[in-house]
Amino acid sequence: MNVAGDFRYVAPGGFQEAEAFAEYCESDHGGNWDAAFELWHEASQELKKHQAVDFTGWLPMFNPIKMQKGVAARTKLLSPGGPLARQLADHGVVLKVNDWLFAHGGVLPHHVEYGLERMNREVSLWMKNINNRWGQPAQMPFIAVKGFDSIVWSRLYSKENFDRPQERIQACGILTAALSATNSRGLIVGHTPQTIGANSKCDGRIWRIDVGMSSGVLHALPEVLEIVDDKVRILSVAEEFRQEEEEPAEESTWNGKMEVQNYRS
Repeated sequence: MNVAGDFRYVAPGGFQEAEAFAEYCESDHGGNWDAAFELWHEASQELKKHQAVDFTGWLPMFNPIKMQKGVAARTKLLSPGGPLARQLADHGVVLKVNDWLFAHGGVLPHHVEYGLERMNREVSLWMKNINNRWGQPAQMPFIAVKGFDSIVWSRLYSKENFDRPQERIQACGILTAALSATNSRGLIVGHTPQTIGANSKCDGRIWRIDVGMSSGVLHALPEVLEIVDDKVRILSVAEEFRQEEEEPAEESTWNGKMEVQNYRS
């Protein structure tokens, strides 16, 4: 969405950070984006400490005019060909590791027919703003990142409420066809927050692992899906630890306090 210039879900703090990073890049690194990226995390922590700047929260009110610099900076960073867009371009929209597929929303049979590697390549060319084989600027691949049934936006395998019971069976059948076409054991997706935590459907062929950790979503505590030798289990923060904390804990507090949860279905 950001590469396409769609900032609907960007918190005001996100624009502030883009502006601060752009200024830091110019003042401390002479406009060298790569060098600035490597050191920005540490630099941003110092900025927060000394100037009481918070890039993470949602501000209750903000002045759009004052945000113009931040919007311009974020646009420069993330537009096709921008330094951050080029970094994102190195990552696939869909990935297969051993027998498992990973995608943000879902993989459907027509995606496989189109070609998963072809989609990854076309998305990368678009993000890098590189000309296609016809010498024209690469366009955003609709089938991968835009349509409601694209790899990024599909929610078919994450739906809980179907109009008819057979639609759930059909969804699992579509998943089976996509997995068979890619010779995969299962699919791991995010995109749709799961209020009960990470869980599985379709006899373990789909795992939904978006638990809504973001403060802008459910502010949930972390969970991890572990796959070892094709054995899958969910690691989550211990229940007794959940009861001790009124607010979701910081990483330094909950790290090392994960426990195995039973198979959720």
